[in-house]
Amino acid sequence: MNSLSRRMYSGISWIVLALMAIYFLFPIYMAIINSFKTQSEIYRSVLSWPASISFENYGNAFKQANMLKSGLNTIVVTATGIFGIVICSSLAGYKLSRTRSRLSNWLFMLFVASMLIPFQTIMVTLTKMARDLGLQGSPFGLGVVCAGLGVNMAIFLYHGFVKGIPRELDESAQIDGCGEWKAFFLIIFPLLGPITFTIIVLNLLWLWNDFLLPVLLLNDYRQYTLVLTINMFFGKYSRDWPLILSSLVLSSLPIVVIFAFFQRWIIQGITDGAVKG
Repeated sequence: MNSLSRRMYSGISWIVLALMAIYFLFPIYMAIINSFKTQSEIYRSVLSWPASISFENYGNAFKQANMLKSGLNTIVVTATGIFGIVICSSLAGYKLSRTRSRLSNWLFMLFVASMLIPFQTIMVTLTKMARDLGLQGSPFGLGVVCAGLGVNMAIFLYHGFVKGIPRELDESAQIDGCGEWKAFFLIIFPLLGPITFTIIVLNLLWLWNDFLLPVLLLNDYRQYTLVLTINMFFGKYSRDWPLILSSLVLSSLPIVVIFAFFQRWIIQGITDGAVKG
């Protein structure tokens, strides 16, 4: 490929990437500019700029959505789910990676295969099981259920990442009289930092924005997460679009900032876990 062909290929690639970026960013742009408008301005034209920049819609959304309460519920769900996923999947991924047996391979393949099962096929059974176990109707119970659903992907990533850690570290810990549990939490787990951080951020994006599981397991509006609270603004005959859009922008802002700041480490962690696997 000569220099002219390379320049043409590079130019076409940049054009395609720019068009894709515009395509994916356009809905976000529309949500932001319309969140500053009044209802009449939105109905008049969704593409025009607001007549004036005012944060009154955001203040009303913060109060009417009760974002302190619903935000706290969302934090409880997210923190519980992430803690359960990280602890359970790191232990399982480490043990399955270090154990060389046919049973270990079958168990690992079982976890990987479970990632292919659509959630819709198990949601009725899962809801009944959560009710029988007393996990329905509370943010903490929802977080426990989310932890159970999220471990399969995390085990896959941990399993691949652990293979890059020398077994000599385990043997050295045993020689020094360190038990298996102590060796894992004091020696191995700190080395899993990159993939642990990736798993935390990926599941943070999922748990913070999830709608289907909370709507199945949370019955009381006082226990609603941010997504469910915002969904209450969609009336049967009317919708307050300035309130809805400003609420969506406020609720998604923390996650967007976290992902934008740490995306390099997220992609690196996924690559390391998948390639080593």
